[in-house]
Amino acid sequence: MKKNLVITLERQFGSGGLAIGKLVAQKLGIPCYHKEILEKAAEKCNIPEEYLESAQENVSQSFLYQLSMASKTGKSVDNFISKSAVLYQETTKIITEMAEHGSCVIIGKCADFILKDLENCFHVFIYATMENRMKRVIEEYGVNSSSAEYIINKNDKRRETFYNGNTNHTWGIKEHYNMCLNSGKFGIEKCADMIIDAIDYI
Repeated sequence: MKKNLVITLERQFGSGGLAIGKLVAQKLGIPCYHKEILEKAAEKCNIPEEYLESAQENVSQSFLYQLSMASKTGKSVDNFISKSAVLYQETTKIITEMAEHGSCVIIGKCADFILKDLENCFHVFIYATMENRMKRVIEEYGVNSSSAEYIINKNDKRRETFYNGNTNHTWGIKEHYNMCLNSGKFGIEKCADMIIDAIDYI
């Protein structure tokens, strides 16, 4: 493995992307960062953990747009930046620091966009059919079968809103990734192995 390789992994809810990312990190012997990114960002921004979900869902304008407006009007950045944008700003700093520190796997949090110009960075998107995702959330998360699809769509929407609102890019578009894998077809172990095999070519 190349020195200081960063693998970013975006995923549909219920696709097993988190399990795949953790397995890749385990096989490579490198850290995997996930929840702790937002937790650290929220702590630095004084946003209570119970408000993290709403902060991710309520993205009205991208962080870049808000910075631009502040610059054009000559007003303080604080007048334009929402809690969600502040959270994203801090998340960007944390992810950048993690990538600079050494090889790692970073799950979600717009990492593929934040690190788009970083050398030795490999971007992955994990997806699966709704049928496969429903089966996973029912079996692994104990979700009731009648609410499984609703929960999947709700979580996908939150990820999409946070990503699109902060990056001005569209979440899940294949052109943004080096590899897109159907976890329902290949399974967790095979997906992890395919990612590891693919990084030899970057």
